[in-house]
Order: sequence, then C-alpha cells, then structure tokens
Amino acid sequence: MTDFDAEPGVADLPVPEPGPGEVLVRLAAAGVNPFDFKVIEGAMRGSVEHAFPLVLGSDGAGTVERVGEGADFEPGERVFGQFMDVQHGRGSYAEYAVAKAAKLARMPAGLSFATAAALPTAGAAAHDFVEGTGIGPGCTLLVNGASGGVGQAAVQLAAAQGVRVIGTTDPDTAVYLRELGAAETVDFTQGPTTDQVRLAHPDGIDAIVDLISGPGEIEPIAALLKPNGVIVSSNGAVDDEVLATRGLRGANLYANARPATLKSLAEAVEHGQLRLRIDYEVPLEGAAEALARLKAGKSRGKTVLLIE
Repeated sequence: MTDFDAEPGVADLPVPEPGPGEVLVRLAAAGVNPFDFKVIEGAMRGSVEHAFPLVLGSDGAGTVERVGEGADFEPGERVFGQFMDVQHGRGSYAEYAVAKAAKLARMPAGLSFATAAALPTAGAAAHDFVEGTGIGPGCTLLVNGASGGVGQAAVQLAAAQGVRVIGTTDPDTAVYLRELGAAETVDFTQGPTTDQVRLAHPDGIDAIVDLISGPGEIEPIAALLKPNGVIVSSNGAVDDEVLATRGLRGANLYANARPATLKSLAEAVEHGQLRLRIDYEVPLEGAAEALARLKAGKSRGKTVLLIE
C-alpha cells in the first residue's frame, strides 16, 4: 500500500532484516482481518506514524528464517503470530516478514499453516473479549456479530465455560453456530436484533460482546443489559461514563495475541476443542479481492492468503 485509501497491490521489496528481539519468517499463509482494511482507510492516522510503502496484514504463519539477537527461536521452527508494525511498514501479506519474538508462538505439530495464520487476531480477540466480560456459568451473553471468525470463536469459548450464548447471524450460518455451542441465534435479516433479543429476554441479559456497532451506535444494544451488566466493544464504541449513568459497565478492548494465549488457542484447535472455519482462501495476489469481500460483509469464517 503506497498511501491511505490506495488500492493494495503486489510489489517487489527487499527482504527485511530482523533486529534485536525480532524474527524473520518465511511465510506460508497470512490471515486477513477487518482491521487490515481499516488501516487502509486510516484508522490509526494521526495516532501513529505510518511508513510507506506499507505491507498490510497482521496475522501470519511460516518457518523461521533468521533470528535477531535475544530472540528465543531457531531457524527452521514453525511459528505463527502477529506481524503488523505500521511504523516500520511491516505486515504479513508477504513472502518474508519480520515480527517481534514476543508476538510469536511455536506451532503444534498437528496445526496447518493456513489454520495457524487464521488464528492469532480472531482467537486472541475472542479470548480477551469473553474474558473481559467477567461472566461465568449460568450467565447469558449476546455475541453481536457471531457469524465471522471472532464471533464464532467467542461463541465456543463462552459456551465451554457454561455461559448461555446468543449469537446474531444470517440464516445460513445459524445451524453452524448452534453446532459450536450457541444456545440461541438471532436472524438479523428478520428485524432489529434489539427487538428480537428483548422479546426473548424481557428481563435483560448479563453481557454483550459487540463486534458490529460503531461509535454512536452501541447504546440500543447496551440497553438490553440487566442492571450492572457489561458490554465489550471491538470498535471503540463504548463510552463508559455514559454507561455508568445507566448503571451499566463497558470497555473497549483490542486483540492482544500474547504467546501464552496463542499457545493455548492452538492447542485447543489441535485437540478439537476450538473449531476454526476457513471459508475463503486465495493466493497472495488476491489480497485486494479478499479485503473487498471481507469489507462487503461476505465472510462467514476466516479468510486466508496462501503464500507457498
């Protein structure tokens, strides 16, 4: 990407060198996330410097090529994690990419590169968002936006803790969400989510993970909560002071793919405790197409770029 709002394209760039605490990875697959196209639109413009040309992409998986001083990895190891560093123009949509060692984890033997590349941001986000609600067995959680990769993982992680999960989805994905552990689904094509949830739960629900609403849009969803209920937003939409005046709690959270979290999520996938659905795979050259599809809301799982 050569500038904000520019059309992404393929370009030849020098192979980067890992610095202290960094790892050079020969990538086999890269995960595509909604935040990737938000970077193109300037989501972080003004808050952090961007180096252009900028290689897009946060998530990736591949084989260690070289390591910088102090990085606890060895050439030849299979790793996965987060690569995005806009200040240095770095990302995972590349044949070779540098990542901080603290953002990587070793891959279990039974995990494919495509699955590992799809896991870091979506898995860590789902983990952190569910954990951020602080709820437990017997509570009711609404996952608003359950049909995508983060939502599907959040449904599974919450249900595994004994939480009663309600997932908003299109009708084609509803059956799959129930297979993943959702106790109820809400078909957003049949009317406003708020109306349907309020009808089913007139006394309110305990918590919400909102992956859809933007700033200024979240209050109607938050109104579904019981007193002292909690809502977590992935889009910076929560105003905790406004919620406090209504006896509610809230937080804006972002995925933090810590190595321990990555290791735990990968093991859960390997052992069949967490199902990761990849619904779209394209070569690296199809990155622009993949981003456009994701932005249009057509994803019903994870999107992966195949590099090898």
